[in-house]
Amino acid sequence: MVNSKFNICLLSFILVLISTVAIGQTAEQKAIIDDAKKAKTAFAQTDPGITKLFASAEGYVIFPNVGKGAYVVGGAAGNGVVYENGNLVGMAKILQVDIGLQVGGQAFRQVIFFKSEAALNRFKGGNFELAGNASAVVLEQGKAASIEFRDDVAVVTMPKAGAMVEISVGGQKFEYEDLK
Repeated sequence: MVNSKFNICLLSFILVLISTVAIGQTAEQKAIIDDAKKAKTAFAQTDPGITKLFASAEGYVIFPNVGKGAYVVGGAAGNGVVYENGNLVGMAKILQVDIGLQVGGQAFRQVIFFKSEAALNRFKGGNFELAGNASAVVLEQGKAASIEFRDDVAVVTMPKAGAMVEISVGGQKFEYEDLK
């Protein structure tokens, strides 16, 4: 009887240990995941209508803090979290390069919604890019209803800080990594 209780306890401990290792993240990843949760809350507070997109999308990636700076040539970078059917599945990076009449710096949040599994899989494939002509909705109260998908992808941004004046052309490139 005592031996079987010990075996059950040991088995339980091993299962907890395996599940912790299987879904463990680095400290940096945990910080990005926490920031992404806060960013999702901020999006919903700005326009509660966006919660329908979070619930209905096949997947989405939240970049809680993208930094952008420019003086003629500009660039932006940030890290994000990828969700599939509401479940955390991976991490992402955003890199942006643009050129044109621009000066300043800013920080913003960005969410990319994927309406279909095929669109999400294109992103997870690692060669996903948004061209300079991709339109992003800047989220304000009541704007969530006007978000449109192009090729089953919709982009929503929210300014955080800074000021930037720009007329530029460029694009965004993304990297994806499964959580291990």
